[in-house]
Amino acid sequence: MFTANTEVLITSCEDDPRAVGRTGRIVDEVPPGPLTGGRWTVDRIGWLIGPVLCHTHELTPTGH
Repeated sequence: MFTANTEVLITSCEDDPRAVGRTGRIVDEVPPGPLTGGRWTVDRIGWLIGPVLCHTHELTPTGH
């Protein structure tokens, strides 16, 4: 489970394949629900990539 502001590595991303291999931060304060299809909102990925929605199995915590 992730918490808000956790840095993650995006290992795959159905929402935007350009995000794969980049790091970002979890935005959600609570676990994802039906509104996002059970996906986490990840932001601060890159200058040209906006926030993306990723499933838990598509993310790896970086420890930072």
